Amino acid sequence: MNAKPQPQPQDDVIQVRNLVNRFGSQTVHEHLDLDVRRGEILGVVGGSGTGKSVLLRSIVGLRRPTSGSVHVFGQDLLRLSPDQRSLVERRFGVLFQNGALFSSLNVVENVAMPLIEHAGLARPDAQALAGVKLALAGLPAGTETKYPSELSGGMVKRAALARALALDPEILFLDEPTAGLDPISAAAFDQLILTLRNALGLTVFLVTHDLDTLYTICDRVAVLSQKKVLVVGPLDVVAENSDPWVQAYFHGPRGRAAEEAHADVTPPEVK
Repeated sequence: MNAKPQPQPQDDVIQVRNLVNRFGSQTVHEHLDLDVRRGEILGVVGGSGTGKSVLLRSIVGLRRPTSGSVHVFGQDLLRLSPDQRSLVERRFGVLFQNGALFSSLNVVENVAMPLIEHAGLARPDAQALAGVKLALAGLPAGTETKYPSELSGGMVKRAALARALALDPEILFLDEPTAGLDPISAAAFDQLILTLRNALGLTVFLVTHDLDTLYTICDRVAVLSQKKVLVVGPLDVVAENSDPWVQAYFHGPRGRAAEEAHADVTPPEVK
């Protein structure tokens, strides 16, 4: 199992300030602040309806917030021209909840699409590079010509991850990447994300409800509650917050099981 290195002090690559998101009369976020550090894996958790995916979509530019600012790489995305914002967004890779693969394209065509559309590569070159990304995501040879309907849930996630990696992003956004996977597939996917972060120097913004994922790969955890980031920090610090939801989530039966499982596999300190 890959060791999770101690996070080092880094500059913030994402800064969210006073973010407000409203849908009609419903306010999802009210003056939400959050920083994401370069090179870290940040896990974002919260109860149903707290706006975890809405926050992700606001950061990557798929939703314009009601008010507030989103700075990525020091630039305010909401104030950039469409062309300038497109250049910044090319430095993102996004894996959506259900993979969001194009059902009419096979796997290699799905991964090649952003290379053709955004990098301007010829189709043969794009598909050759897409094969490299599929291997990086851990998909076996022979998967390239399959269609999404022919793939298992875990293979869909890996194909979608390969597409997210197509343009060599600096920040990887993952929305519930292990949802619907069996425990073995979920654990393997967690280790793949950790390996990619360590090998490629990625920053990972990870929306999840998977406690095993939080304990295994996340450097910090941010809890959304009461329309804002209630607490953010190392998991052991966050888990001690007195908020009732935090206590129920981290110290309920599943939380205790995840903590105990993580303790069982944590290597002893080298003296």
